[in-house]
Order: sequence, then structure tokens, then C-alpha cells
Amino acid sequence: MRILHTADWHVGKVLKGRPRLEEHDAVLRDLIRVAREEDVDLVVVAGDVFDTSTPTPDAQTLVIRTLLGMREDGRHVIVEAGNHDNPRQLDVFRPILGELGITVVGQPRRPSDGGRLELTTRSGERARVAVLPFISQRNAISASQTMTQTEADNNRVYADNLKAMIDALTEGFDAAGAVNLLMTHATLVGGARGGGERESQTVFEYALPATLFPSHLHYAALGHLHRRQTIPGPAPLHYSGSPLQIDFGEGDNLSLVVIVDVTADTPARTRDVAVTGGRRLRTVWGTLDDLATLDVSPEDWLRVVVSEKPRAGLADDVRDLLPGTLEVRIDPEFDRPTATTTMTRTAGRSPVELFGDYLTSQNRGDTEVLTKRFAELLDEVQGVST
Repeated sequence: MRILHTADWHVGKVLKGRPRLEEHDAVLRDLIRVAREEDVDLVVVAGDVFDTSTPTPDAQTLVIRTLLGMREDGRHVIVEAGNHDNPRQLDVFRPILGELGITVVGQPRRPSDGGRLELTTRSGERARVAVLPFISQRNAISASQTMTQTEADNNRVYADNLKAMIDALTEGFDAAGAVNLLMTHATLVGGARGGGERESQTVFEYALPATLFPSHLHYAALGHLHRRQTIPGPAPLHYSGSPLQIDFGEGDNLSLVVIVDVTADTPARTRDVAVTGGRRLRTVWGTLDDLATLDVSPEDWLRVVVSEKPRAGLADDVRDLLPGTLEVRIDPEFDRPTATTTMTRTAGRSPVELFGDYLTSQNRGDTEVLTKRFAELLDEVQGVST
């Protein structure tokens, strides 16, 4: 049996005001290409197909079109909700896509109600698949426990509750004759963040120990952390990472999917396959002179850290040099106030003088120019008011 494991598409993502739907279109078309060329039997999408709980019609169209493309040639496709998805909305698609052979699990389900699947591939191989979408602490822990127990107690209860769910979904997986799979959207202890995750839902209290997973799993397909990685545990625990870099913190991440070859009698063997179509996200540093000499692809999106004092028009100068710039920052070494200032006497001092003092305290490189512009604006305002 050959499996394609992917997760964390985040379709609908907007980066610094720039929509990325065209990139997602290219990336997801390439995912379909990989599914065809690798002739996979099963595609598992481990959560966060959308970037927001209210995706646009264009984002929804793109996701559904991709799932239908992956379904071609009789492949099985299973999709679960992640923390960015709206599980109720995904469940709206469930009956319609189910008729087309695509299984969608938005909210957690009992084993007998779609939480555990049994399927037979085109080649006749059998698989058992346990599906556990993302579960927040507020849904796993009662309000009374949250209010009356310590944070450490709540962390333990959260992990214990998820273990009970995993045990229920994988009951009977120790029987021979089938490939045993689990897919979930969660943070595991020891997992490295990719850089663009939602921090409130990847902090320690959401981290689960790898020991929660039963040893008779052939493979666990994980989503939530955007970096491709394997977590040591009693079973093969794999994050596929995101097929494109989601935010500038992910500049070192590789864009890929995981291909898994496994049978009921042999362990899983994995290969990483690169995915194209997403624009590279880079962070570059330097003075304007340094930036002018950089070898930068016009397809790259850039976060630029400028090693010069802040001044009016600096960001425009950077964008003239590097048209792919989405964000301009000042190197902290050049953005520090000259000294900790105390309140000075204001009586008898004009607004222009006070404004100039403020700019000086902020170590601005254009104090004289800005003070002059402020004075001109002040004259215009005062002239109108009189």
C-alpha cells in the first residue's frame, strides 16, 4: 500500500496583505501530480486545509477541486479538521464528498460513527484508519476542572483524555491482516515548531507525549507543526510539514509531502517528495548598499531588516531596490533610543521644539527633515483654525 501524507495547506493565507491563492493553486496542483506519478492508494490530509474558520468561496473551491483531483483513479482520500479549520463547516461537506469517495471528519467522532475507518485499496490491501481531528483544551477539559485545578493538572487531564480517545479509536488494531494508521492534528512533546503556527495552540499545555500512541500502529500521520520531522515513539510518528512556507519564520522549511510504503506484514518506509509552486520566503539584512548587491530571485517574498537609522522614506527606498519586499524592519542596533529620557520642562517650549526633542531621543536619522515637515503641517492646521 502506498500512502501520500500531507497537512497544513492553509489555503486562503494572506501574508502582509498579499493574497497567496495563486501560490496555493500551483502547490495543490503539484500535490495532485505527485499523487498521480507515485500512483498512491490513499491520501491523508492531517488538518488545516484552510487558514481561517471562514474561508472565502475561492479558497473552498480550490480545496474541493484538489480533493477531487486526488480522488481520481479510485484513490481513497481522508481529510480531518485542524485548529485553523471550522470543524462544523467541514462536516457540512461530509455527506456530499462522501458520495464521491472522499471522507471528511470535522468534529471528533465515535469509532462506530466515522472515527474509525476500514477500507480496501485498489490492490486488495486492507487498512484501518483512526481519525482524530484537533481538539482544544476547552473541549477536552470541563469548565470546573479548568477553574479548580492547577495548570499542570489540566495538562495531564488533557493528555489523559486524548489518550482515552486514541485508545477507543484504535481498539482492535492489534489484530493481524491490515495496515493500522492513525491521523491526528496535535503538538507532540519534542516537536519543533515550523515558525508560522498559531502560538496559543502549540504551547506546552497542548503538547502530548509520544507514549500516547499504541505500538501496533504501522504509521501515524500528524499535522499542526509546519516542519517535516519524525518524533521518536512506540510507533512511526511523522509530521509532513506544510507544502509551502506559511510565514517568514519558516524560511528554512522544505516544501514536501511524505510517501509511505507499507503492508500489513512489513514496517513503513518513507520518502520525502518535493512540492513546487510556492514562493520562497526570505529574511535579508544589511545597509541599503548591502541590499543593492544581494542576489535575490524576483519570485522571492522578502522580510528586510535594514542596518540604518530609521527615517522617512526608508521603506520606499528598500522596495525600490527589492520589489519583492513585504516587510521592512530596522535592525535593533539602530532603533534604540539614545538614552532613557526624563520628562523635560514643557512651559515656554513650542510644539516643534518638543517634537524635535522626541525624535532625537528616538535616535532618528532624519530629525531635521521631519521637524521641518511637522512645522509646516502645524502652520497649515493653525492657519485653518484661525
